[in-house]
Amino acid sequence: MTATLEITTATAARRTTRRLLTAGAVGAPLWTAVALAQAAVRPDFDFSVQPLSMLSTGPWGWVQIANFVAAGTLVFLGGVGLRRALPDAPWVGRLTAGCGLGFVGAGVLVMDPAGSAGLSWHAVGHMLTGTLAFVALAAACLALAGHLRRNGRPGAAAVSVLGATTVVVGNAWAMTGGAYGSMTLGFGVIAAMLWVSRVSASLR
Repeated sequence: MTATLEITTATAARRTTRRLLTAGAVGAPLWTAVALAQAAVRPDFDFSVQPLSMLSTGPWGWVQIANFVAAGTLVFLGGVGLRRALPDAPWVGRLTAGCGLGFVGAGVLVMDPAGSAGLSWHAVGHMLTGTLAFVALAAACLALAGHLRRNGRPGAAAVSVLGATTVVVGNAWAMTGGAYGSMTLGFGVIAAMLWVSRVSASLR
C-alpha cells in the first residue's frame, strides 16, 4: 500500500513538473510572436527607434499588456518547473521565475506614450521591473551554462553564455543610444528567452 502510494505521488509530481515546463516552453514563443506581429502591423510603432514595451501604449496597447502578463505568468511557471527538474541547479529556476515576474510587472506598469513630458510613476515602475526581468534572464542563462558545463555539454553551455551576452550587450547598446538599439535589445532578449524555453521543452 505504501509503495503504491509513493509511486502514485511520484507520478503526479512528474506530471505537474511536465505541465510547468510546458508553460515555460510556450511563454517565450508566445510573447515573441505577439510582439513581433504587432511591430509589423501597427502604423504608430517604429521598431528601429522604439522598444517593444512601447506597444503597450495607444488604443491597441491592451494587446501587449495582456501579452506581457500572460507570457510572464507562463515564464514564471516554467521557472518553477525548472527548479523541480534541475534540483542540482536551483538558481536556474529561481532566476527564470524572477524574469517572469518582471515581465508581469512590466505589463501592469505601462510606459508613457511617445512625446510625454517627464516620467510617470508607472513608467518608472516599468523600467525597474523590466530591468529586473533582463538581469534575471541573463543570470538564468549563466546559471544554466554552469549546469550544462558540469554535465558534459560544453556546446549548449556556450549557447547559454551567448544568450546572456545578447541581453547584456543589447541593453547596453540601447542605453547608449546606439543605432537600432531598440531592435538590438529586443532581439537579444528574445534570443535568450527562446533558448531557456528550448531547454524547458527538452526537459519535459
